Amino acid sequence: MIGADGTNATLDDVINIAKNAEAKGLDNVWLANIFGFDAISTLALIGRETKTIGLGTAVTPTYPRHPTAIAQQALTTAAASNNRFTLGIGLSHQIVIETMLGMSYDKPAKHMREYLSVLMPLARGEQANFQGEHYRVQGVDLTVPGADRLPVVVAALGPVMLKLAAQMADGTNTWMVGPKTMDSHILPSLRDAGNADPTVVAGLPIVLTTNVDQARATIAETLTIYGQLPSYRAMLDREGAAGPADIAIVGDENTLRGEIKRFEDMGVTDFNAAIMPTEDGAQERTLEFLASMKG
Repeated sequence: MIGADGTNATLDDVINIAKNAEAKGLDNVWLANIFGFDAISTLALIGRETKTIGLGTAVTPTYPRHPTAIAQQALTTAAASNNRFTLGIGLSHQIVIETMLGMSYDKPAKHMREYLSVLMPLARGEQANFQGEHYRVQGVDLTVPGADRLPVVVAALGPVMLKLAAQMADGTNTWMVGPKTMDSHILPSLRDAGNADPTVVAGLPIVLTTNVDQARATIAETLTIYGQLPSYRAMLDREGAAGPADIAIVGDENTLRGEIKRFEDMGVTDFNAAIMPTEDGAQERTLEFLASMKG
């Protein structure tokens, strides 16, 4: 994952991070969409400078973009990357949508249901026709040469959103979800909704270090906001975690390997490593370790 820690990298830096991840043999790079580079556009550029690595947004908020507009942009990025792109979308948070952007955050689950009702036909190469409360779309076709069926994952944490992710999209992309909550809540909710084989992208802070206490203190400070936003706070409470540092994967090689394997064994399809630069060399050291797991 690039950008979860709020790092201010240049566009060239971001592209080089992705190229380096590809060179190391990693499967995917996921780009956060916060208040910096537009993630979908940046991944289109990365797609032109890489050959094999998968690309995805983690995640792009839905409210500021009409579903036909995000579909057009995402399909263009898919075409630019030889269909290595996965669109990750999410509601964002009430403080962002209402307080910062001045839009209504009323009935967010209904918003997402209507959004997917327009987006998913376009992602499948079909015509979008939908009449709802938030969106009314008639006879929209998108023709993007080179773009195949677009995978879509939804940032879903609550029961209703998980049901939508399972039934209308390809799965979910999570953040601030610890192993107990993943195993007892996220995965069962997806399967109970009828998706026996969902895509489940688990985003977690991670760092390879012997300075465990110092690393957790740095993570707690860097990711403070994620422990305060209501949707993430609910997941941390489920886990019995005081804050983001408590669900971070921190320690030596055996610790990291065991925790990642734990997620794999329970049914998580993609581990999305938000490497935390808690000390000099931590970023490079952790990346090398993750690359070694691919071998």
